Amino acid sequence: MSTTNTFNTTIKVSALAPDFKAKAYVAGQFKDISLKDYQGKWVCLFFYPLDFTFVCPTEIRAFGQKEVEFKELGCQILGCSSDSEYSHKAWFERDLQEVKFPVLADTAHYISRDYNVLIEEKGIALRGTFLIDPKGILQWMSINALGTGRSVDEVLRTLQALKTGEFCPADWKPGKPTLKV
Repeated sequence: MSTTNTFNTTIKVSALAPDFKAKAYVAGQFKDISLKDYQGKWVCLFFYPLDFTFVCPTEIRAFGQKEVEFKELGCQILGCSSDSEYSHKAWFERDLQEVKFPVLADTAHYISRDYNVLIEEKGIALRGTFLIDPKGILQWMSINALGTGRSVDEVLRTLQALKTGEFCPADWKPGKPTLKV
């Protein structure tokens, strides 16, 4: 059996992000969510492999703890995994009650396939993170292996850098000078 992934070669930074529509679990409710719902806002779309796992709740909580900072920057956080909205509800009500952002159910794998993070043979997503600007353009992406959690602080720092609209040097942080070119 092959362990390679068949990646969609059309997703790239500076191109239109793939649109989606899916059921989501949102703070005790089920809702239909699409990328178009957030036109005019930044979106941080992140994928995680599965509910009821070990690394995933550490990342989800980290995003939840920074949700106010993302919102202050005009950015909506959206989580996504191949689990159903019912699985999300059971897990979040049991273990992640403090998390309020929407979590998409990608049971048919359309979203994870379009964003090039699906491991086809396992039916789960890698830890992909995507920053999409208010016009729907993908501005940044990062993809981690299954066992390696991402840095939510780095995602937030990158969003802050993108929002300057300027050239930012390595390790730039808010309040530091940008590059004049």
